[in-house]
Amino acid sequence: MMFIKSNDDNFEVNFQELLGRGKMDIAHVSGIVGGIISEIQEKKNSALKEHIAKFDNWTPQSDEDLNISTESMSKAYDILEPKLKASLHLAYDRIKAYHEKQKPKSWFDTEDNGTILGQKVTPVDSAGLYIPGGKAAYPSSLLMNVIPAQVAGVENIVVCTPTPDNEPNELLLAACHLCGVSKVYKVGGASAIAAMAYGTETIPKVDVITGPGNIFVATAKKMVFGEVNIDMIAGPSEIGILADDSANANHLAIDLLSQAEHDEMASSILITPSQKLADTVKIEIENWLLKLPRQEIARKSIEERGAIIVTADMDEAVKLMNDIAPEHLEVATLSPFELLPFIKHAGAIFLGHNTPEAIGDYVAGPNHTLPTGGTAKFYSPLGVENFMKKSSIISFSHAAINEIGDECALIANTEGLTAHEQSVRVRLNK
Repeated sequence: MMFIKSNDDNFEVNFQELLGRGKMDIAHVSGIVGGIISEIQEKKNSALKEHIAKFDNWTPQSDEDLNISTESMSKAYDILEPKLKASLHLAYDRIKAYHEKQKPKSWFDTEDNGTILGQKVTPVDSAGLYIPGGKAAYPSSLLMNVIPAQVAGVENIVVCTPTPDNEPNELLLAACHLCGVSKVYKVGGASAIAAMAYGTETIPKVDVITGPGNIFVATAKKMVFGEVNIDMIAGPSEIGILADDSANANHLAIDLLSQAEHDEMASSILITPSQKLADTVKIEIENWLLKLPRQEIARKSIEERGAIIVTADMDEAVKLMNDIAPEHLEVATLSPFELLPFIKHAGAIFLGHNTPEAIGDYVAGPNHTLPTGGTAKFYSPLGVENFMKKSSIISFSHAAINEIGDECALIANTEGLTAHEQSVRVRLNK
């Protein structure tokens, strides 16, 4: 773990290393992913079956084998343990309520001269949702992707998820039933992204692709962007924590590890002006590591990509965290809302000592599909708007076009576009 002070001689070098944490060697896998995409475009289902045999260790015998039946989803839901079923329903209700508030509205403005200007907001026709399913399955990610698409009003929702050894995750199937999803396919990786982007005999082409994934999924999303829209290009998970002396070191340690246990490439960064807190958190991390079932993954993440930075004051800590722009940011201070105006860049901000990042992963309500690797400087969390598009509305009366038509025609003439100019002038003073 990197343990540094902001006034160390080599601080800038170490800090630049943290800023580069999210860089994925996309160029290294682009050739492989490009080949996969080309095969899907050319051979469609046939290529899908070959890729599943190669990467997921089973061979579909027919096109129908690519589907997950609604009956199996219903059965998985029915046999859920009651408390877990209730928990999923709680998460669903809270996520839906939050995203309902995000839904943008169409609007119109009318000027005195009869001009009408406005915006029409329309859902996309279809959305493809990628849900990881390799080392672990994430039903929560299904809720976070399906619900905003449904709130937006998307009519056709397609879900792709890998099923190693042809064994779909039962909890994921139950979540599909809860959400009312019917088109779910046993396809993962770059193959799934290509299938949803271009369509096959079984999987329909979509307009938007969302959802997290590994470097092959991220690269595929980048390569099909333009053919379809995408949410973002996300890398390994990460957490940043701003803390002062009022924070509980034991709590901060396990919060840092809550991201480290995701995978070895996850980043966990604490920035604090308190040397005492920093020292104690380091000890508590080791104590917690010994108790974690995923200790090996978490330890490698913490050792190779974890950091504790001690600053001169909280102002400096906030500045450094804004430079990092973490996916998740916990503000564990005595008065967290006082710092909020100065926090510019983070995917999701968790305020106060009783708001661990994990509460946002499951039941708080806001989306947990978030920008990583510093891209929170220009990306937003997944939301309803990812599944909607805007059209401008323009209507001019005769009086209105006569009022500003000359100015329009002059600009068109200056640009040398005569037809543009004349299309306005023929309507003036008649």
